[in-house]
Amino acid sequence: HCNAGALATAGVGTALGVIRELHRRGRVSMVYADETRPLLQGARLTAFELMADHIPVTLITDNMAAWTLKTKGVDAIIVGADRIAANGDTANKIGTYGLSLMARELDIPLYIAAPASTFDLSIADGSHIPIEERNHDEVRSFRGAAAALPETPVFNPAFDVTPHENIRAIVTEQGIIHRPDAISVPAFFQH
Repeated sequence: HCNAGALATAGVGTALGVIRELHRRGRVSMVYADETRPLLQGARLTAFELMADHIPVTLITDNMAAWTLKTKGVDAIIVGADRIAANGDTANKIGTYGLSLMARELDIPLYIAAPASTFDLSIADGSHIPIEERNHDEVRSFRGAAAALPETPVFNPAFDVTPHENIRAIVTEQGIIHRPDAISVPAFFQH
C-alpha cells in the first residue's frame, strides 16, 4: 500500500526492502500491490519498482484488498510508516488502517517496516498524530478530468492511524519490535 521502496526512501526502501530480501531468499511467490488512491503511488511507484526487480507483482485496486486477502492465500501484509507513536500506533498512507482491520479479521499478520527515525516517543499514542487533509480536487478529478461535480464536498485525509493492537511487529534497521505497545516500544530504544 503506497510506496515504501527506493523511490520513496533510500537504498532498497523499507517495506519493499523487506520484500526484496524475502524474494532473494526465495520466500515471495507474489506481491499484491494496492494502487493507493487518490495519488496512485502503489500503481505508479511500487508496481514499477517490483517489476524492475523481477519480483512477481499483481496490481489491485484498493477496494479489492479484502477479497484478495481472503482468496489469494496472502501470508502477510507489510507496509511502511510516516510516524510511529510511543505505544506503536502507526500513521501511514490512508487505507492502511482498513488493511489492518482486514488482517485482524482474516488472521493475517500486519508488519510495519520503518526507520527508527520514524518513531516519535514524545507522542503517547496515535490520537496525537496530526493528519493532513489534502486538496479536495484529488478526489473530485482524475488526471485533470472531472469525476464529480466541482461543488461536491470531499474528505481527503492523506494518512490514517493503525492501532498497535493490529500490528504484529515493527521492523527497523535496529531490530524488530514484536507486539508493539506502550512498554515494548520505549524499551526497544533503551537497549
